[in-house]
Amino acid sequence: MKPRHTSYLLLLVLLQLVSAQYEYLGYPPSYPDPEHEHYQAPQLPADVPRIQLRLAGDKRKHNEGRVEVFYDGQWGTMCDDDFSQHAAQVVCRELGYVDAVSWSPSSKYGKGEGPIWFDNLHCTGKERTVAQCPSNGIGISDCKHTEDVGVVCSDKRIPGFKFVNFLPNHVESLDIQVEDVRIRAILSSYRKRVPVTEGYVEIKDGGRWKQICNADWTPHNSRVICGMFGFPGRRNIWKYRPKISAEMFARRRKPTYWDFSVNCTGAEAHLSSCKLGQQTEAVTNGTCVKGLPVVVSCVPGRAFAPTPMTGFRKAFRQEQPLVRLRGGAIVGEGRVEVLKNGEWGTICDDSWNLGSATVVCRELGYGTAKEALNGGRLGQGMGPVHMNEVQCSGFEKSITECPFNKETVDCSHEEDAGVRCNIPAMGFQERLRLSGGRSPYEGRVEVLTERNGSLVWGTVCSEGWGIMEAMVVCRQLGLGFAKNAFQETWYWAGQVSADAVVMSGVRCSGTEMTLSHCLHHGENLQCPRGGGRHAAGVSCSDTAPDLVLNPQVVEQTTYMEDRPMFMLQCAYEEKCLASTSNSVPANSYRRLLRFSSQIHNNGQSDFKPKANRESWVWHDCHRHYHSMEVFTLYDLYSLNGTKVAEGHKASFCLEDSECDEGIEKKYECANFGDQGITVGCWDTYRHDIDCQWVDITDVSPGDYIFRIVINPNYEVPESDYSNNIVKCRCRYDGHRIWMYNCHNGGSLNEETEQQFPGLISNQVTHR
Repeated sequence: MKPRHTSYLLLLVLLQLVSAQYEYLGYPPSYPDPEHEHYQAPQLPADVPRIQLRLAGDKRKHNEGRVEVFYDGQWGTMCDDDFSQHAAQVVCRELGYVDAVSWSPSSKYGKGEGPIWFDNLHCTGKERTVAQCPSNGIGISDCKHTEDVGVVCSDKRIPGFKFVNFLPNHVESLDIQVEDVRIRAILSSYRKRVPVTEGYVEIKDGGRWKQICNADWTPHNSRVICGMFGFPGRRNIWKYRPKISAEMFARRRKPTYWDFSVNCTGAEAHLSSCKLGQQTEAVTNGTCVKGLPVVVSCVPGRAFAPTPMTGFRKAFRQEQPLVRLRGGAIVGEGRVEVLKNGEWGTICDDSWNLGSATVVCRELGYGTAKEALNGGRLGQGMGPVHMNEVQCSGFEKSITECPFNKETVDCSHEEDAGVRCNIPAMGFQERLRLSGGRSPYEGRVEVLTERNGSLVWGTVCSEGWGIMEAMVVCRQLGLGFAKNAFQETWYWAGQVSADAVVMSGVRCSGTEMTLSHCLHHGENLQCPRGGGRHAAGVSCSDTAPDLVLNPQVVEQTTYMEDRPMFMLQCAYEEKCLASTSNSVPANSYRRLLRFSSQIHNNGQSDFKPKANRESWVWHDCHRHYHSMEVFTLYDLYSLNGTKVAEGHKASFCLEDSECDEGIEKKYECANFGDQGITVGCWDTYRHDIDCQWVDITDVSPGDYIFRIVINPNYEVPESDYSNNIVKCRCRYDGHRIWMYNCHNGGSLNEETEQQFPGLISNQVTHR
């Protein structure tokens, strides 16, 4: 190739990169618009019936639902007889989605109304419309609406997809079909703010960004748009931004308006669930009737206040008092728990949908719900099921205001409802990366930070680096839960230019949104071993276990026993007795507070010991392998928080003692078997087993607080550490001992928790 041609091609590539970088800023007058690949609507033969499709019913995401068909002036459904993945593929592509994920028979998304237009569909997957698939004939069916079919389509839209309206007389009853939506900041000074809370509403249609005419725009429409971008509410832009005037909307280039107006009720979780309004009436100068594009101004939750790009403000805040999320990997997702009669409980997933999930999300300061989860998919809760068959209108301020069925006798924690909420784009993922790993889920942690006026990548000092810090990294990157935290990363060769340590002394509580919100040294770095091969690293996982101890079993099995020293030799070797036992004769007695512990795994993956089986230690006295150095702590405190006695499981033989119905045991300690606790199973340590006690020989009679902590050193990652603690009131009169008010940490309201001074969680004592 000639050098001149090479230079010309290089120049073209550079121009494309530059224009892409600044496309969001618009183009100067007379500058040509970039070329776009336009979606080509299918050309159908004249004898193919003209139909329209939409997804309806009890949707859990905007891209799934009951398939409804508009034909002959009436909406109807499809029957599930002979329906296949090929048919689902045709449906999803006709709706503008790239692919079909799955389909569901038997009216999973609720029963529809009207005619059943298609029955016994036999699609090959290549048809351009469902109307081309062989069937009994349109409108010929022997089905009932209990057989209505539903589909789940992929999130990804077909590039350049353009909604084509075959039925102009009924446009107001059709769902919106668009590729993408965005809020584009008006003023250049606002474009660096995070998050973007106000600006033009632009819709990508046919591969091109278009604005919406504000002729028929309503506050309900703005509410839906704000919710999609993670904001719980909207504000009147003219009231709060009086300086915004028509001059601000003067464009550098001729605006392109979308062909339709929008008609939302305000309760929708996504714009695609709204209806199309009337076709936009354009005037000769290229503007719409009122001459202005739609602008929205959104109110962020308190956790997401707008800040300059260079200085994120700490975004973590305490949750609302009546509703909380538990067990989620990232901000804005989790099992929904509500506070009722002083006790936290869950919601049954019967009739759980996007509308009710959106009320929860807005209440917590997020936007609308991306997904309404059922079947305990984010782990099972403990305690009561407070609500069932929740039916929200979408405008309630709290989920506790929604009508619901108070009878929950048929609901178990296997049906716990959860949510995934839309949260504002904070740009957190852009300031952190994993480098050198074998997959995107692992690697050396590298942070983008400012040094000498420029942004540079560097490593994090691994001194003190643990699972809590790793949890924050995985959350910030949207990679789920931490699986491991590494203090050496020589086996992951990151970029040499990023070897220098730029962050040290990191200490996280585990709830932060980003690593920069954790405590750290700031600019005064202290890292004796340096970065490079000694830098911090993580591996992440989509799922994690969640151990929860049953407080009722502790309360019901507590008793006191006097046992002679000569029968406690094994326990003495494992240091399960008070220090005063070192100097007492063999015929003396020790007074033991005994109880059983039943530890459930309510998470999404099995709980397995951190150490590999090759490093387990055989204990000849107790005749089993120890797989964890410290698994449980048992402590007795005075009412002012002073520890008066302690016990512990120096190590643990983890196994499945019992399981929920339908779940098979997987782990057994006998014969050097695998150790762990399967999801849906529990490990019971009976009261008559060695070390399942607290030595209270030297304790005086009185009132005390008893505390149990599972996995106290966070050796194994879990989805929720707040429920790893059980607290009880304890009374000892010198002759008898009993427990009462036993409960899991965080399961009761704050007023009750204050009766247990200094014992709020296990994250203070052991860090």
